[in-house]
Amino acid sequence: MSQTLRNDRFLRALRREPVDCTPVWLMRQAGRYLPEYRATRAKAGSFMAMATNPELACEVTLQPLERFELDAAILFSDILTIPDAMGLGLHFVDGEGPKFERPVRDAAAIAKLGVPDMETELRYVMDAVRVIRRELDGRVPLIGFSGSPWTLACYMVEGGGSKDFARIKAMAHNDPEALHALLEVNTRSVIAYLAAQRAAGAQALQVFDTWGGVLSPAMYREFSLPYLERIARELERGEGTERTPLIVFGKGNAAYLGELAGIGAEGVGVDWLIDLGDAARVTGGRVALQGNLDPTTLYGSPDAIRREVRRALDSYRDGNGGSREGHVFNLGHGMSPGMDPEHVRVLVDEVHAYSRR
Repeated sequence: MSQTLRNDRFLRALRREPVDCTPVWLMRQAGRYLPEYRATRAKAGSFMAMATNPELACEVTLQPLERFELDAAILFSDILTIPDAMGLGLHFVDGEGPKFERPVRDAAAIAKLGVPDMETELRYVMDAVRVIRRELDGRVPLIGFSGSPWTLACYMVEGGGSKDFARIKAMAHNDPEALHALLEVNTRSVIAYLAAQRAAGAQALQVFDTWGGVLSPAMYREFSLPYLERIARELERGEGTERTPLIVFGKGNAAYLGELAGIGAEGVGVDWLIDLGDAARVTGGRVALQGNLDPTTLYGSPDAIRREVRRALDSYRDGNGGSREGHVFNLGHGMSPGMDPEHVRVLVDEVHAYSRR
């Protein structure tokens, strides 16, 4: 696609180039806190009915951009599309979240898995990317995404969400070869999935390692980090200013920021459990940092939100040698349904206004 990008500060920040102000987008910015999202979901009938309909996925992706001066759009989809395409039977239970009808819990089940075909089983995702790029018409960049191999494996083995991840951790201890086989097929699938999104028009890519933080350091370095590095190293993303940047985000990843800065990704997402200035000092300018406002700040007053936005921006600048370059403002995790859209407006406007000073 040859559209001229009218707002490229998000991509420039990921390349650690000068920007006029700090760019901002928010994880789950298209979501249930918006009344227009809830209306679209009611019209569609279910989450997956929206996600598998490219026009509805586009509608929802663009909704927050109509309200707020965000610097990037993110594809409306779900991290579990890959295991669904592998035949595990994804469905959503009200109040419980995603579930799989056919979880994989032994080597025999894992051996039957294969990399899905991206233009058949997952064509609806690529069609959504194409439609969104067309409708954005160069307004802001579009982010594509995937779950990480470890995070996908958590859902695939547990059969859904979990409080203690007992089944997958038992597999890690009792049959690590089987778990590595699962992570291998997941890694090849994630690389193919992100490559297909890039080919369809995604201008940046993010890997969500949501459950990396539930692992002990030794297990993280065996079952999550090496696979993130493989994605960063093996995913073809182009060169120079045409290179498609990759961001790796993980909850509970503060102890590994130094290592994540060296895997080959352009950006590392940071949760709210570490001071952003400390994260900048640890990573030493090797990567752009994304984050890291505590999402619950949005339940605070507008003045409280402005104060915490300034605190995060100043912290990054102080840890980055007095420079704001190389920072994408975001939350430390995703938004929640009960948040006030007007508070989001306060956040976005304050990021831009304060970082211009």
